[in-house]
Amino acid sequence: MSLLVVGLSHRSAPVSVLERAALAPEARGKLLQDAVSAEPATESAVLSTCNRIELYADVDKFHAGVAELSTLLARHGGAALEELTPYLYVHYEDRAVHHLFSVACGLDSMVIGEGQILGQIKDALAVAQEQHTAGRLLNDLFQQALRVGKRAHSETGIDKAGQSLVTFGLEQLAGGADVAKWAEGKRALVIGAGSMSSLAATTLVRAGVAELAVANRTVERAERLVQILTEPGGPGAASRLTARAVPMDAVAAELADADVVVSCTGAAGLVLGADAVAAALAGRKGRTDGLALLDLAMPRDIDAAVHRIEGAHLVDIETLADASADAPMAADVDKVRGIVSDEVAAFGAAQRAAHITPTVVALRTMAADVVAGEIARLDGRLPDLDDKQRAEITQTVRRVVDKLLHAPTVRVKQLASEPGGAGYADALRELFDLDPQTVAAVSRADTRADRHDARERTS
Repeated sequence: MSLLVVGLSHRSAPVSVLERAALAPEARGKLLQDAVSAEPATESAVLSTCNRIELYADVDKFHAGVAELSTLLARHGGAALEELTPYLYVHYEDRAVHHLFSVACGLDSMVIGEGQILGQIKDALAVAQEQHTAGRLLNDLFQQALRVGKRAHSETGIDKAGQSLVTFGLEQLAGGADVAKWAEGKRALVIGAGSMSSLAATTLVRAGVAELAVANRTVERAERLVQILTEPGGPGAASRLTARAVPMDAVAAELADADVVVSCTGAAGLVLGADAVAAALAGRKGRTDGLALLDLAMPRDIDAAVHRIEGAHLVDIETLADASADAPMAADVDKVRGIVSDEVAAFGAAQRAAHITPTVVALRTMAADVVAGEIARLDGRLPDLDDKQRAEITQTVRRVVDKLLHAPTVRVKQLASEPGGAGYADALRELFDLDPQTVAAVSRADTRADRHDARERTS
């Protein structure tokens, strides 16, 4: 295993740098293709969220891999490499596995224990499978990361501390008050209709807002979200919620009546400028209450200058990063760390064992060829053998070979799964004079089968 991850997150970089390095959704596929086209990498996957950008790859050269992946992150994110370099972190092999498993459990999240990261990891794997850049290593890695995250949430109490970023943001807006009491009866505007915006809308409805407007560039998506919220069995079905979808050009008008705004779009530039917020506040005839705004986008949707507008209370990713630094950690975090350590060891053992499988298959193939050759030679020397005798001799020879190979092949798989066991495959090839090309052919066949399976899963 030569797993490498290069990335930056809220823990390593200021939000201003994360914002400039953010990947547009359409750039992720091109980044993955460029990564596998580069010489050091054979597989790639990218995990891009509002507070982290990480590129995973299977590489055959560590230093060349770090240089290439760093360059690609800068190029596709639009930031200069010199600007990113001080904030990039690098993890390799077991440390890279440990990092992803920790991320999947919410240990590396801005809000410890939050579960939304699992959906983002699932999406990262799906994109890599669609682009055909995830082979055996990354498929195994990301699928196990999802299992580890689910195990952490089901076997420990980390969910008690694990909030969504939306809930954490609304708590900051509420200033420590109960979110449900703070939101009750308010008029809310949600900008965007993606997964984070949908979660925000659902959270606000459940908290008791009286009115909700959803603005999106594609109005049909906003209408669909409103339908889900208000249909029988939906979160707003039992309340007197008034919900509607509006086009993006109606946002300025909606601001004048809104009490709380949540924005999370994939836009490359600002969605809500300081002038629009100031105008909305100035146009509130007879109202002295302020406007609460939550910006969960990266890069940001709402102009940071809104922080300086009287009557506006803006909470953005930078605000949340500062607040999360002081948030208490769950008592079960140590248990989750134990789960992560155990799963990292299990993953490493499985990968090391899988590494020797092509060599074992090649050894058994060579043994089968030897048996076939000797039986053919016997047929030439004893042509009068009947079919029953020939079959009995063939079966006997095969049993002898199988028994001779059974113990060493089982034992070598056990040894290979232990730390430092990678050399046993080389030893087998050397001892039995196996053709390296035969072993490589088995590996290629396995990889093609894995990628076919991945395409089947996503089709």
